Amino acid sequence: MAIEIKQQLRLSQQLVMTPQLQQAIKLLQLSRLELADLVQQELQENVVLEESIEGTDDLPREVVADSEEAPTPSSEENSEVPENREASNAEKIADIDWQSYAEAYPQTGFQNETREDDERRSFEGTLTRRETLAEHLTWQLQLSDLDPAERAGAEWIIGNLDEDGYLRADLDDIARRSGVSLEVVEGALAKLQLFDPAGVAARDLRECLLLQIDALRLDEPLVRTLVSDHLDALQKRDFRGIARALGVTIEEVAVASRVVGRLEPRRGRPSGGEEAVYIIPDIYVHKIGDELHVVLNEDGLPKLRINQLYRDVLARGAEGVAKDTRDYVQDKVRSALWLIKSIHQRQRTIYKVMQSIIKNQREFFDRGVQYLKPLNLRDVADDIGMHESTVSRVTTNKYAHTPQGIFELKFFFNSSINRVEGDAIASESVKEKIRRIIQAEDPRRPLSDQRIAEMLRTANIDIARRTVTKYREAMNILSSTKRRRVG
Repeated sequence: MAIEIKQQLRLSQQLVMTPQLQQAIKLLQLSRLELADLVQQELQENVVLEESIEGTDDLPREVVADSEEAPTPSSEENSEVPENREASNAEKIADIDWQSYAEAYPQTGFQNETREDDERRSFEGTLTRRETLAEHLTWQLQLSDLDPAERAGAEWIIGNLDEDGYLRADLDDIARRSGVSLEVVEGALAKLQLFDPAGVAARDLRECLLLQIDALRLDEPLVRTLVSDHLDALQKRDFRGIARALGVTIEEVAVASRVVGRLEPRRGRPSGGEEAVYIIPDIYVHKIGDELHVVLNEDGLPKLRINQLYRDVLARGAEGVAKDTRDYVQDKVRSALWLIKSIHQRQRTIYKVMQSIIKNQREFFDRGVQYLKPLNLRDVADDIGMHESTVSRVTTNKYAHTPQGIFELKFFFNSSINRVEGDAIASESVKEKIRRIIQAEDPRRPLSDQRIAEMLRTANIDIARRTVTKYREAMNILSSTKRRRVG
């Protein structure tokens, strides 16, 4: 049996992403705060980068244009440089006062803060961290007269509270883990439930509301009865059934329900939750006359440039600088130039995307959310000549300050809802219409989702009842049965 060996030549194309290209893509999807952190990190790590002084140019045009290829002087080029220039550069480097330079430019990459810089700090930067619920309860525990065993049980209970202030762990499990008896844990829980805020460490909603009623010393028996015996019916707004069961009028039930409605079902909410994150717009859209002008927000983003000292190190004819040093500086300069170029490209891309959004959503900027049109990423990508994925990255975690308010760029991209006649309408516009319909309804006779769908169909919007339900829940609006008010 003969064995035949054959060779075949196959050609294939493969896209290889360079580290520079990966960095550029990463910069596109970063939020404003993340970009500012990255720039500060680069200022610390890259010795050739520095913050540009106001009124000076960041980089010469020829350097920016040749950012991908940092200047590498060859021996032939150096030989052609005039002797007087070589001597001038060599003298410039030799005359550097390194001691003064080190004092002026610390190793951290940051310049010393002046009193003027400190006075210009933002108000948000001076805010202190909000006290958590666990810290608040622990402080009260330290001031209490609980014995060591109860204190140990109370500490375990505090550690097992969720963000709403409810105790979700089993008392038997807490007793086993804390090393104290179940009776001691139950006693610690009873004392802990007397702490501020009232209703904390409850095991369910009913217990939480009853603890608040006791703390407020409400003398209305009907209020306590509603919570203890008819809480499920109260949540469904079945006032008629409650009145018939208790032998009272519907008006009395309505008054008592309003008292219950003023209680806090989540006692950990005022102290819990995440810290507030202040939105800083990436773009401002100003309406001047009939024209809309786009302005990039450059505040808080340092303007970068290459330190002049390292430019001189790479200058042609620089004598007295070792080749390893030039190679190191050259690599850092190339990295810095690419970073500066990527940031500029990022800002230009955001600007182009916003310009295209304005072109497609002009009625929204003039008249409001109800006039938002259906728009997808492909429409903007085709308009600005970029890929769809690029537009997606640009619109992620980017915000625009418009005449209608502050919106994330992704807000302008939404699906379409068919009309009975005419062009389609944006889903966000439909949500706004649903919200306004519910706001204008009679509280005593709230509109059902089916009725809202019929009203929208009358208004030339073809929408199903389940879609109305979906949009209503997305806006955190209760159902008609839970919106009903009596009295």
